[in-house]
Amino acid sequence: MKQSKLTLFIFLALVLGVITGYLYNVTVIKEYNDKITTVDTRVKAIDTRIVQLNDTTVAEFTSLKAERVTILKERKDADTSREDKLVGFSILSDIFLRLIKMIVAPLVFTTLVVGVAKVGDIGAVGRIGGKTMLWFLSATLVSLLLGMMLVNFFKPGETMHIPLPDSHLSTGIQKTALSLRDFISHVFPKSFVESMANNEILQIVVFALFFGVATGAIGEKGEIVIKAMDAIAHVILKITGYVMLVAPLAVFGAITAVIARQGLGILSTYAIFIGEFYFSLVVLWLVILLAGFAVLGKRAFTLLNRIKDAMLVAFSTSTSEAAYPRILMELERFGCNNKIVSFVLPLGYSFNLDGSMMYMTFASLFLAQSYGIHLAFGQQLSMLLVLMLTSKGIAGVPRASLVVIAGTIAMFDIPEAGLALLIGIDPLLDMGRSATNVLGNAMATAVVSKWEGELKN
Repeated sequence: MKQSKLTLFIFLALVLGVITGYLYNVTVIKEYNDKITTVDTRVKAIDTRIVQLNDTTVAEFTSLKAERVTILKERKDADTSREDKLVGFSILSDIFLRLIKMIVAPLVFTTLVVGVAKVGDIGAVGRIGGKTMLWFLSATLVSLLLGMMLVNFFKPGETMHIPLPDSHLSTGIQKTALSLRDFISHVFPKSFVESMANNEILQIVVFALFFGVATGAIGEKGEIVIKAMDAIAHVILKITGYVMLVAPLAVFGAITAVIARQGLGILSTYAIFIGEFYFSLVVLWLVILLAGFAVLGKRAFTLLNRIKDAMLVAFSTSTSEAAYPRILMELERFGCNNKIVSFVLPLGYSFNLDGSMMYMTFASLFLAQSYGIHLAFGQQLSMLLVLMLTSKGIAGVPRASLVVIAGTIAMFDIPEAGLALLIGIDPLLDMGRSATNVLGNAMATAVVSKWEGELKN
């Protein structure tokens, strides 16, 4: 009963947020948005003139650069003023997300240590880990391939005819570096405390795996640690219950701020891309549910029903991390053994972000289409494999996907400036892919539990 009430309140908050956001946009935020649009038009005109100048030593070039700096300051001031008007709404979601982040790191550590220690020998950990990674890699590959197939079918970049940013301009989005050293330094922590402080889930998982195996290996002395960790995990889950009470307020604040800032006009401008991407997510949902049905039977749909409020929270706040504590609770109530949940779910948040995977191929190829860059099938497969490698361990937070895309498209000579087409609508797209990430990880955990014979009826 409590779960259905929470879902109802979250859904009502979602609807109310859309209405409030629209009204606030047309009555309060419109003047700031108009000013920003005017400034952007002026900047674009200056950028065009700068690109046309062959000689960078002439006085006109210096004058244009100085004028651009002045105009950008105007834009920053207008943007700051707009955010000041939205702070009352955004602070509601900020508080909730901070509370969730406060919980996630210690919850991942304590539950994973307990899970690994209860699994026992390192052989069993390896067996479960192997099955888990098999599902994750398969799901990642399917998500990337599905995104590639559907974007090639719809061709939104060719059909939308959106004015393109000049290909010489930079968006300022930091690119990810594709190097073995960076990957290793991201995976293996140099300080457990630093990993906890920065909410680096993958690094916390690595330390927890070592800690859990060692705890299980020392026998009777380790029992004290396991009991203590288990008790701490239950305390944190109790805190989660308290935090979830403010979820509807957070949802209302987050949705209101997004709609008020973006307006509904952006939906009409990008209706084709947004519609086709969300259709693609629905197809991915069906694939995930069918894969789950093949293993779990009708219980796959029962699981979907149980995690719907967690998915709504992820959708509204644009981060799958916000739903982590709730999914962990619901999976155990669903019948999954807590040692499997504690082991698989944290790994999923680093290696199994199905919605983000689909978005990366969809968005990257959309940009190629927009600039008229033809990528052969082999090149598209190469891009897919690059995304598969560079995306592992990305944070479940807003805009993380854009960073990976920025680093990948540069390898295929797709102008980085094209990301400007996505920045405006990214919050709307992030909502759908975050909810999809939640579904993918919950289904993966339930399936591995079933494979291990650890799923209660």
